[in-house]
Amino acid sequence: MTDKKKNIALTGGAAAAEALKQINPDVMPVYPITPQTPIIETYAKMVADGEADTEMIQVESEHSAMSATVGASAAGARAMSASSSQGIMLMAEVLPIASGMRLPILMLVSARAISAPINIHGDHQDVMFVRDSGWIQIFSENSQEVYDNTFIALKLAEKAGLPAMVIMDGFQTSHSVENLEILEDSIAKKIVGEYNPKNYLLDFENPKTFGPVSLPNSYFEFKRAQIEAMGGVIGKLIEINKEYSDISGREYDLFEAYKMDDAEKAIVVVGSTAGTAKVAVDELREQGEKVGLLKIKLFRPFPYKQIADALKNAKQIAVLDRTVSFGSVAPLYSEIANATGKKDLQSYIYGLGGREIFKEDIKKLFQDNWENKKVKYIGLK
Repeated sequence: MTDKKKNIALTGGAAAAEALKQINPDVMPVYPITPQTPIIETYAKMVADGEADTEMIQVESEHSAMSATVGASAAGARAMSASSSQGIMLMAEVLPIASGMRLPILMLVSARAISAPINIHGDHQDVMFVRDSGWIQIFSENSQEVYDNTFIALKLAEKAGLPAMVIMDGFQTSHSVENLEILEDSIAKKIVGEYNPKNYLLDFENPKTFGPVSLPNSYFEFKRAQIEAMGGVIGKLIEINKEYSDISGREYDLFEAYKMDDAEKAIVVVGSTAGTAKVAVDELREQGEKVGLLKIKLFRPFPYKQIADALKNAKQIAVLDRTVSFGSVAPLYSEIANATGKKDLQSYIYGLGGREIFKEDIKKLFQDNWENKKVKYIGLK
């Protein structure tokens, strides 16, 4: 049984701000950067208009934004931030500090290309750069998923004791208007509940230390604890997805298997490209071709077992990365290869710097010869 909701047209950035308004976090240190700016700009206006009472802190850099978020979270506040591209590069020093301290920070990300050369458009280079910083990473296909994932990721972060990123594609999602369903404020507030931190600096009855020096006789133990906490994320996310689906009527999983039951050829993607790929799959299905799509939602931790099961019947698989790993194979391709153990995989790199990928590109890709050749490129002559 679903609760009341209303339809509304919002960009991905505005959808994130709408979720923030309903969550009403205690503290949000921010610094603007394209294409993340509409998230904090929209939410700052909501706060100024009295729709939320978050303490927004305008800092001098993204490094300061995450540092202040870490301080607020460690003090016991429900703290969040947002960033993109070079901003994530600048705060990269602080990201492992947040995860190492086991702080349940939520960060909204509009994924964007990184320099050089300078480019402000969407790809996944920034979030893949920090994929091993100890943060949970959840990708969103559209504005609806941005909105829903903000609630889901917050609950997950607070339950797992780890920071989380909700990722949308810069411009393709962050600036595109789409129809979505918004929960009633009372229901949204009930989902996230009141924040009751377990460990925080201002608990004077139970003093804590955050970020101490850890020498060789203890550092390894801290990292093992992080590894085990990350290992428990998948089970917790499955539970939270079920709870959220019962309330919203929208079903979420670790990934979306689209027409995969009898698919002989399948492609694997993350982010907004999945929407285009679904149209291509539908048209090819109408022509009698057994094709399918696997859209990854949870990238960190990577659900190897579940993805291997979802792809086990596909005879051929193509993996599309909107990023590059210089001197190595692309990140998503590497994870799919590790998950499946299959040799019949083809790697494609596409969309760097915001270059468009069209339905016809994907249809043509399905007709391509996938024989585990060297990496191929979509959109280059």
